[in-house]
Amino acid sequence: MEYMIPTQTTEDERRRKTRTAILPIGSFEQHGPYLPLATDTIIACIIANALANSYPVQHLPPISITCSHEHAAWPGTVSISASTLYSVIFDIRKSLQQSGIPNLVLINAHGGNYVLKNIVQEAAVAGPSMALFPASEDWKTARRSAELSTTDHEDMHAGELETSILLHTHPELVQPGYAAGDHTANQRSALLTLGIKAYTASGIIGQPSLASAVKGKGLLTSLVESFAGCLARLAQ
Repeated sequence: MEYMIPTQTTEDERRRKTRTAILPIGSFEQHGPYLPLATDTIIACIIANALANSYPVQHLPPISITCSHEHAAWPGTVSISASTLYSVIFDIRKSLQQSGIPNLVLINAHGGNYVLKNIVQEAAVAGPSMALFPASEDWKTARRSAELSTTDHEDMHAGELETSILLHTHPELVQPGYAAGDHTANQRSALLTLGIKAYTASGIIGQPSLASAVKGKGLLTSLVESFAGCLARLAQ
């Protein structure tokens, strides 16, 4: 398995002289009976590793426990408050700026981290210095490029997309049974009030049976290509 924690040295960073850092942000929450609790963190790190191998950015270690309150009904899920996540990210940003790195990209792999959009929005008041990646359009482009059968709404959690990425990169983390785990719950109007438990008994909302390693590779390839646009916007 690739290192989840970056292993570069201070001399590596001195030579790189980058203006942009990337911060993987995941979660520690249920992903049905066949994917790890750390799935979102693993995927955020997979994306960050791929970006760091393709662009001159400083690769930071992940934030692995975030806002997973909607999954609290399942054993193993752990959360922090949105205000705590907000404070941690702004402290990291301040530290980077003090060391001469003005730009920070949040590599988010957990849809429940709603506060990240507000963080980026607030930071942008003084000019482009922070971004959220992948954005919704980046994920949609990746789904089309990799020929996924589901949409992001249909495939909300532990479905085709997440299972495909792990099948491509770390198939040993995908437990048997995912091919029979499909569950549809497209009407979720009270999700924030009732949590995921109101819409699924297994914790799955999506179609993991459609997942494949080939699709996972296509998703990552597309995301790496899309990241160039993110960096260009920060350079404006």
